[in-house]
Amino acid sequence: MISHPFKPVYDKNSKILILGSFPSVISRKNEFYYGNSNNRFWKLMSYLFDEEISDSIDDKKEFLLRNHIALWDVIESCDINGSSDSSITNVKVNDIKSIIDNTKIDIIYTNGKKASELYNKYVYPVTGIKDMCLPSTSSANAGYHFKDLVKEYEMILKVKQ
Repeated sequence: MISHPFKPVYDKNSKILILGSFPSVISRKNEFYYGNSNNRFWKLMSYLFDEEISDSIDDKKEFLLRNHIALWDVIESCDINGSSDSSITNVKVNDIKSIIDNTKIDIIYTNGKKASELYNKYVYPVTGIKDMCLPSTSSANAGYHFKDLVKEYEMILKVKQ
């Protein structure tokens, strides 16, 4: 059983929540969300918001909070082989409702099908907020080119302010 190694990013002004499933091996090693340089999440956020985002964890946190974005994962702990979402078993979920209750969040995006599946199975019954499933930014999702991700994720810009 592996436990999630870092805290969610949010503050009382957060308006949207982006949920992944569980951090990859490289993200766990780098101690922050989407820490694998091949994952397109940070490149995508930089492009959408037309803002340079450095590799610094503090800069990434400041970017998220400045844009009213909360970031977390559905899973608190699980059994997982490497970074493979398809291998995830024995799921214990994070207390996502606690963030929602202490923020202005009313929109939840899930990054990939596994995050959406887990959210809908375990968390939706508690929050009552339907997720909007977006394509995974993982490089393993090779079917989605960067321009396709931009088209899907640009809806975030409509609610960020």
